[in-house]
Amino acid sequence: MRSGLSQAIAGGFVALAMASVPVQATPVISRDATLPIGSELNEELLNQPTELFAAEQAGGKRSYLFNLGDMLFSSASIFGGKARDAGMSCNSCHQQGASNPKLFVPGLSKKPGTFDTSGALFNAKADNGVFDPVTVPSLRGSKFLAPYGHDGRIASLREFIRNVVVNEFAGAEPSGQVLDALVTYVNEISFLPNEKMTPDGHLTAKASDAARRGEALFNKPFRNNASLSCATCHQADAAFIDRKVHDIGTGGYFKTKTLINAKFNAPYFHDGRYDTFGEVVGYFDKHYDLGLTAAEQSDLIAYLDAVGDADTPFTPNTVQAEVDELTQFASVLEVAIPARDKEVIRLAVDSVGAEWREVGENFPDRRDTSVEGGVAERMKARAGVRDLVLSLRQVAMAAEAGDFAEAARVYVQYQQTVATVTPYLKTAEQWSLYNPQVHDKHFTALRQLAELAK
Repeated sequence: MRSGLSQAIAGGFVALAMASVPVQATPVISRDATLPIGSELNEELLNQPTELFAAEQAGGKRSYLFNLGDMLFSSASIFGGKARDAGMSCNSCHQQGASNPKLFVPGLSKKPGTFDTSGALFNAKADNGVFDPVTVPSLRGSKFLAPYGHDGRIASLREFIRNVVVNEFAGAEPSGQVLDALVTYVNEISFLPNEKMTPDGHLTAKASDAARRGEALFNKPFRNNASLSCATCHQADAAFIDRKVHDIGTGGYFKTKTLINAKFNAPYFHDGRYDTFGEVVGYFDKHYDLGLTAAEQSDLIAYLDAVGDADTPFTPNTVQAEVDELTQFASVLEVAIPARDKEVIRLAVDSVGAEWREVGENFPDRRDTSVEGGVAERMKARAGVRDLVLSLRQVAMAAEAGDFAEAARVYVQYQQTVATVTPYLKTAEQWSLYNPQVHDKHFTALRQLAELAK
């Protein structure tokens, strides 16, 4: 879910797509698209990064601020200019709170997974005239990883988020409530459990012998400087960081990155110059003259792989997962309507409505020849989604008119419609892009169209 780009590029893709598949292009190939041709937001992802939250893991529940922040994280409404027009959100770069290894925007990315946050495309006022893309960080465990930014220049998560919204993506100054919500949400994003590692950062019996040999090497003093080891900066009992910046010969001072779940955070280093742990180990061996044998390098790689792993790194997206998430997003209206909070009502209606439209696009219409069967079921699912979007819009219209009693009534009606429509969506799921076989066939056809457009 949470892709957001397909609506923005639809107009320019229609000429290519009318004869075969609907307009949900990835990468961007239309010259009429908001983003540069060749942009890739990794929208066809079906198995998504697993997202876990601290309060839920502890047996608690989602707060209002958490649900609001979760919703806003997936909303283009808080950004401005081209980012908003393209349907981009925080989730475009940080999918399910993880990094997006395929993110690529020509002119802003040197390679997939990197992005120049001070380029002119999204905010001309922030353009520093230097092409300096950095890796897109995972937000897992963010509350333990201050300071923020690759160079550690921002002390608080709140200021970091504000900087992203206002300076990087030209959004309006967010209200205190919006910032509170986004901070609450990001602080809840947890590291993924890893049976190979204890809570204080030591390997368990589940790790391989090679990884355990690598753990000893990781803690071993460097041969030319006994005061240093890998563990000096990557402190196992402190989320593998030291909250400091260091010059390791890569062109400046950059903060120590966590190694937890890092197996899924490639490319590596601040500028993404390395794609594998092997390249990272090779660099440190050469730069610090560690004198590692090939076997020792292999053991260190095994250790990084073990520490960076996760028990369940990816989770399949399903209709039920979509419905559950959008129900949580929309639940902010249960507080916002009685509070007569027009800002949150507007944001919720815009954001949840856009998400429902994306859900509808996952049920290809009858013109899509890459999907066989289930036409009536798909059409019923799409019609049901349209009803949901219209019902939400009525909530916003009533609130704007100051009739909050009517807004509350229509919201209840919306909830009833969700209950009615959900069975339609589940019935049609086998012919939708939630089905891996249909998904793969659909996007294969789409890539073929992209090749014809070159």
